[in-house]
Amino acid sequence: MPLFHTVLVANRGEIAVRVIRTLRGLGIRSVAVFSDADADALHVHLADTAVRLGPADARESYLDGERVIAAALGSGAQAIHPGYGFLSENAAFATACEAAGIVFIGPGEQALEVMGDKIRSKLHVALSNVPVVPGVSDASLDNAALAEAALGVGFPLLIKPSAGGGGKGMQLVRTAEELPESIAAARRVAASAFGDDTLLLERFIEQPRHIEVQVLADAHGAVVHLGERECSLQRRHQKVIEEAPSPLLDAETRERIGRAACDAARSVDYRGAGTVEFLVSAARPDDFFFIEMNTRLQVEHPVTELVTGFDLVEQQVRVAAGEPLAFAQSDVHLTGHAIEARVYAESPERGFLPSTGTVLAYTEPQGAGIRIDSGITDGSEVSPHYDPMLAKVIALGSDRAEALARLDAALADTVVLGVDTNIAFLRGLIAEPAVQAGDLDTGLIDRMPSLSLPVPSPELLAEVAAALGATDRQQPGSASPLWRSSSGFRLGAPRPRTLTFLVNEALVEVEVAQQASRDTRATPSRATRPAERTRTTIAGQGPRLWVHEGGASYELTVLDRAARLERSLAAIDRVGKAHSPELRAPMPGTVVAVHVADGDEVEAGQTIVSIEAMKMEHRITTPISGRVTLTTSEGALVRRDDVVASVTPIATSEKRDT
Repeated sequence: MPLFHTVLVANRGEIAVRVIRTLRGLGIRSVAVFSDADADALHVHLADTAVRLGPADARESYLDGERVIAAALGSGAQAIHPGYGFLSENAAFATACEAAGIVFIGPGEQALEVMGDKIRSKLHVALSNVPVVPGVSDASLDNAALAEAALGVGFPLLIKPSAGGGGKGMQLVRTAEELPESIAAARRVAASAFGDDTLLLERFIEQPRHIEVQVLADAHGAVVHLGERECSLQRRHQKVIEEAPSPLLDAETRERIGRAACDAARSVDYRGAGTVEFLVSAARPDDFFFIEMNTRLQVEHPVTELVTGFDLVEQQVRVAAGEPLAFAQSDVHLTGHAIEARVYAESPERGFLPSTGTVLAYTEPQGAGIRIDSGITDGSEVSPHYDPMLAKVIALGSDRAEALARLDAALADTVVLGVDTNIAFLRGLIAEPAVQAGDLDTGLIDRMPSLSLPVPSPELLAEVAAALGATDRQQPGSASPLWRSSSGFRLGAPRPRTLTFLVNEALVEVEVAQQASRDTRATPSRATRPAERTRTTIAGQGPRLWVHEGGASYELTVLDRAARLERSLAAIDRVGKAHSPELRAPMPGTVVAVHVADGDEVEAGQTIVSIEAMKMEHRITTPISGRVTLTTSEGALVRRDDVVASVTPIATSEKRDT
C-alpha cells in the first residue's frame, strides 16, 4: 500500500522540524505552515515548501482550521500531521479534514471526542474496568455548585479544565478559602485557551508518580503498547524530565499497566499513536489510576523511540495510510535507558517566568547516545505568542546511571544565548540525590530550595573584559589612534583600563588585562576560549552581553560613565524607601484580568492584575497597602518591566477623614 506523496505539517518549532525529518526519510514531500512571527523559522527552511497562515496570534494562524486546510489543498497535500498542541486533538478539525478529502494523521472522531473530554473519558474507560481517580465530573455545575462539590471530594484537590492539556489552567487547592479565586482562574484560562470553560475536580494524590504508556493501534484491530515513561518530575503540572522505562515498575506491574492502556485505547477504537496517563502511588506501585489519554504524539516520545527502536512518526504515517502494524506485542523489547530534558526560554531564578528575545548563539551538544530535537538556530526569535520550549536534549545509556551522566554532559554543552533558559536548573535537578536514586514524585521540584541568580566568577569576568578590550582596540572610534596604541609615549606607567559590569543589579569593576586580551579570539558578537581551557561563548551587541561557561549562562551589561552616574543617583533616591510604588510586569504578555478599580484602597499581598504569556498566567500583587493607580487595562499587551500600576501609601490623616 503506497504512502502519501505530500504531507502538510500543521505545527511549528521543534515538533515540526522532527516530523519533517521523518517525512524526508520516507521520501514524502513536506509542506510547512507559518505565522508572521515564524516567517524565518527553522521548520520553514527545512520543508520542501511553506505556506503563510496569518498573523502571529495563533487563533488567526495555527489554530485556524480553515486556513490550514486551505494551505493543504493549495499545496497538493494528501494528509495533515498536526504534531502536538494546536489542532492535534480537535475533533472538528479532523472532521473538516475528512470532508475536504484530506487524511488527518491521528485517531478517529470517537477517540478525539471521548478522550478530549476529561470528564467523559474517565466515565468511559471505567466501563472497561480501567481504574480511575476519585473526583467530580459534572459539566452542569456552576462555580458555587462546584465549590460545594469540592467539599465532598476533600482536600487537597485539583481543578482541571475538562478540554485542556499540558497542565494549562490547573489549580491545586488545599483549603476551602482558596476555591472561589481558583475556580474563577481555571474557568478564565480554560475559556481563553480551549474555548470551553468546563471544569472537573479530582482528588490530589500526595507524592504520586506520573507514569504514561505509549500505545499504537492500526485500522485492522491491532493494539500494542511500547512500554511506559516516567514523567514525575513536573513543575506546575508541566513535565520537565521524562525517562523510559520507569525506575519504579517491576515486570508484572509493567504488563498490567500496559494491558490497561491497551484496553483504554480499544474502548474508543483507537487508531495511530496515543498515550494513556496514570497516577501511581509511590508507596504502592501496583496501585495505579487512569487520569487521561492524549490522542496525539507526546513531547517526550523520543525516549520511547530510543529504547524500542521504533520511529513513532513513521508509525503514525503508515497507520494513517492504511497499513497494518508490522509487529506484535511480543516483538516490543525495551533496551537500555533514555532520559529527556526540556529546554525552556524561562528564568528559574525569577519564578520560571518566560523569556523572550533573539537567540544570539546556539550550539547543540554531540556525543554517544545524544539526540537533540530543536526548532531554533542562531538568529531565531523567541516571541511571547507560543510555548516557551526551545529544544529537547535526550540521552540514551546502557542503564539509568549512564543515561543520567550523558544527559548532564550534553546539557553542559548546550549553548543558548540571548534569552534566559532553564539549562542550569535542569543540571541541578538531575544531580539531586532523589533523582539519581530514582525516588521521584510530582512534588519533588516544588520542594527544592529557592534558586538564586547565577554569579559569574572573577576569572570569567576578567576573560570577558579582556575579550572586549581586544575587540575595542581593533575597532575604529572617535579617539585618535595614538591614544588606543599600546606602544605610544606616556609619562609614568600605563594607566590600567577598567570596565564596569552590571551583574544581577550589582556593579563590578574589572581591570582589562592587556596581555591576556592578545590570546583571546574575539569578535563584536562572540568570543571563544582557547581549546585547552573550558569553552566560553560570548554573544551580544552593544552594552548587553550573554556569556556561557561550563553549562551556565550569564547576562551582563557593560556600563559607561553616564550609566554609572544614573544608577548612583537612582540608588540615592531610593534610600529610606522599603518598596517601590510601581508594580511592573515580570514578563511580556497580555493583561487577562484587572482585579481592582482605579483609585481603590488595596492591602499588601492583594492581586492587582493577571498577565498571561506562553501558556502561563502570573498574578501581580502589591507588597504594600495604599491607593492604587492603574496604568493598564484588560487586553493590553505589556513588555517585561512595563509599569502596570502604582500603589501610594495612604496617610493616617486621610484614613481618618474617610
